[in-house]
Amino acid sequence: MAIPREAKEYELGEAKYYLVVVLSGMIWQCFFLGELGVVFSASSLVSGIVIAVLLPVTEILAVIFFAEKFQAEKGVSLALSLWGFVSYFYGEIQDKKRKKNPTPETQLLQTPNL
Repeated sequence: MAIPREAKEYELGEAKYYLVVVLSGMIWQCFFLGELGVVFSASSLVSGIVIAVLLPVTEILAVIFFAEKFQAEKGVSLALSLWGFVSYFYGEIQDKKRKKNPTPETQLLQTPNL
């Protein structure tokens, strides 16, 4: 059995090992429940955006709190995730501007009701 062996070898003690395992499971359940809420409230696209934004956030937090090395792979992943996030919202802003002020080519011809 791997879990009892890992619990005995855990540096902070066996009780804290089980506490970490249970709390990790609860946090993941809350995360996925929240993601389902986003899917039902907004859309699966917004849910994907939230997950894409959380990826670089977890990398940055790991560097800050766990003193992990910030290697080139993390930098590239962070840059691409943020680029995609900013590009999506830039496109949304441009799309809303186009819908607010349509050009003559995009306006539908309105015929008078006879």
